[in-house]
Amino acid sequence: MSRPPLPPFTRETAALKARLAEDAWNAREPERVAQAYTEDSRWRNRAEFFAGREAIVAFLQRKWSRELDYRLIKELWAFDGNRIAVRFQYEFHDESGNWFRSHGNEQWEFDEHGLMRRREASINDVPITEAERKFTWPLGPRPKDYPGLTELGL
Repeated sequence: MSRPPLPPFTRETAALKARLAEDAWNAREPERVAQAYTEDSRWRNRAEFFAGREAIVAFLQRKWSRELDYRLIKELWAFDGNRIAVRFQYEFHDESGNWFRSHGNEQWEFDEHGLMRRREASINDVPITEAERKFTWPLGPRPKDYPGLTELGL
């Protein structure tokens, strides 16, 4: 199975890989998202460590059952060979209606088929009011003409 774009990455292909990941996560379909990772992909997400597609699906199901109206923007930070670093922010609310903007960085490592074999994520949550939201497009992938993090001043 191949998941273009493939390493070694250029600025353009690394940025495309980040946007494709963003679009998949915004669709909030755990099984679809998990297909972008190797069968034995290793993850660190905040203080959680796990491996494998089944664990990825379970993690995403838990995540999106708690993080409601989730909207994400990823931006390429750096790349080299088969590695990409992105910064990202996402907004969501909890079941009590409290809004948050989460700020994070990820480091990704890919195999030769373009599947992510390692993902390391560091994330901090900041409470915001609903009026402070900046990610207001309809649920699903961010529209192509919707500004990114830099354009939003984030």
